[in-house]
Amino acid sequence: MADALRQILILTATGFRRWRRSPQIWLAFGLGFVACFLLTDKAVQFARAHDTVLQIFEPFIWTFGDAKSILLISLCLLLLFADMPQLGAEVPLLLIRTTRRRWMASQILYLALSTLIFTAFLLLSSCLLCAQYGYPANIWSETAAILSYSSIGQQIAVPTFVKVLELTYPYPCTAHIFLLMLGYSMTLTGLMFLGNLLKARLGMIFGIVFSGFGFFLNPDIVSQWFHLSIYQSRKANILFGWLSPLNHATYYMHNFGYDNLPRLKTSYLIFAGTATVLFLLAFRRSKKYAFHFTGTER
Repeated sequence: MADALRQILILTATGFRRWRRSPQIWLAFGLGFVACFLLTDKAVQFARAHDTVLQIFEPFIWTFGDAKSILLISLCLLLLFADMPQLGAEVPLLLIRTTRRRWMASQILYLALSTLIFTAFLLLSSCLLCAQYGYPANIWSETAAILSYSSIGQQIAVPTFVKVLELTYPYPCTAHIFLLMLGYSMTLTGLMFLGNLLKARLGMIFGIVFSGFGFFLNPDIVSQWFHLSIYQSRKANILFGWLSPLNHATYYMHNFGYDNLPRLKTSYLIFAGTATVLFLLAFRRSKKYAFHFTGTER
């Protein structure tokens, strides 16, 4: 058992060692940082112009508490994991020295750790971008109050929500948004991994379809397309809140005690269950997977 775990960890580390020379990895993290800058800059500019301060996690909360921003970041994950499973020139030697099952376990562990690192990178980036105006206390800032209780937030496209400020605090809110993003990302990467095992490049198609499915099940978009009444829009909001994986990843699209939207625990269970099933299917598929190694052909 100890030998199996050691081999899995070594194989996982092998995947991370290629990061320093992979333009694809650097590009994914670079695009993630640029997205954080573009999405948080409006809040920072507002704080600078009005001489107010920000709670250090508020830009992350406002940025990634919104479905459109999560969808944008998920495109970076498509780039980050487009080539999974990793089939470089060293893999034939690794498979001789270990079993296919252990190699597959290392691929799944690599996916999980990479997703965690990327999500943590986004959190750290958003904190650094507002550090000049931020404070660490677990209390909402004056900037948050101004943007939430007035129409200014909508005017400058900063997605602040009154019910978030009234029903929670910055630290637990940040933790929930981080976990929701992580759950959505793990589900997306699991689907891409399974698709690539079924057929080369199919994972990218699965990822795009999964992201597009969540985007088109947005209640605001459906209401505009079909010109729904206010009552029908509320029904659509609840229905798509349950059906859309992107809405499950959106913090404010949850039940805080007075509506029929899914609860946070429900979304966590859905993401955890779906990702587990996808990785189990990928594990089973790997037994019949026909390896085609890159870097071995002249």
